[in-house]
Amino acid sequence: MKTSPLDEFIPDPDIRERFERRVKAPPDVVMRTAYEIDMQSIWLIRAIINTRKFVLGGTPDERRAMGMVEETRKLGWGTLVEEPGRLLICGAVCQPWFGDVKFTAIPAEDFAAYNEPDQVKIVWSLEAEEIEPNVTLFAHEVRAFATDAEARRKFFRYWRWARFGIIAIRLLLLPAIQKRAENGTV
Repeated sequence: MKTSPLDEFIPDPDIRERFERRVKAPPDVVMRTAYEIDMQSIWLIRAIINTRKFVLGGTPDERRAMGMVEETRKLGWGTLVEEPGRLLICGAVCQPWFGDVKFTAIPAEDFAAYNEPDQVKIVWSLEAEEIEPNVTLFAHEVRAFATDAEARRKFFRYWRWARFGIIAIRLLLLPAIQKRAENGTV
């Protein structure tokens, strides 16, 4: 299996989801589109996010339109690696089984060793690699790892049903990024 830039942070994940798509645009355009896309402008993604929050008893959000990377950073995700136009890796620890999830950034140098109890470490990447002139292989990978047995039990109980929405978000997001990057719109 090809190595992943996420191996440094979570080498042996409890869950790993990787999605790839060929995009007929240069890597910097694809990454700029991914950074700037407002995920929740896609009504089905907004519905999935709101349904999850409702099911888990979370507080409804008041939000303004903003790019995906700006929004995740506002939620508490930290930047672990950033190579402009090519790679972004973000990470946080949280307890995703709560309706109002609190994401806490951990510095890159401490992330792999972090092991406070009852937490889940999550990393995700946006990757853009030029495979032909003006053709990019765009990838989005997510990994999660529970810090102890109790957190793993809670996380897997949550993941059994939440994964369907989480994966659906990725399956809706990647074609939207592709279409906008290829059309030159965000």
